[in-house]
Amino acid sequence: MIIPYHRDYEKIAMGLLSYTPHEKKVKKLQNTMSQYENNHNWQLYLWKEEAIIGVVGIEKDGETVYLQHLCVNPSYREEGIGKKIVRELEAYTGYELCPTKSTSSFLSSCNDCND
Repeated sequence: MIIPYHRDYEKIAMGLLSYTPHEKKVKKLQNTMSQYENNHNWQLYLWKEEAIIGVVGIEKDGETVYLQHLCVNPSYREEGIGKKIVRELEAYTGYELCPTKSTSSFLSSCNDCND
């Protein structure tokens, strides 16, 4: 289930984002969180099953919406959860997500299958 980010979820979101290669350094992670909290064109969502296990972030640039971040707790990887998150987020927001350099291969794999 998609949950819009709220500041109450900051530590959970930061913990999940820290699993992404570009967000390992604390300063970079703090800047990323600041971007999501202060820029209305950047939106962060959490993915909840029995617990919050994923995070996904988008950036709106005019009519284009970019998938900036997607991370699933390593204990839940290789289960198709990332693809479920993308499909659910597109349905929830009504946006078709476009890739960034760091998300292009993942989004391409989401579009290559119908599972």
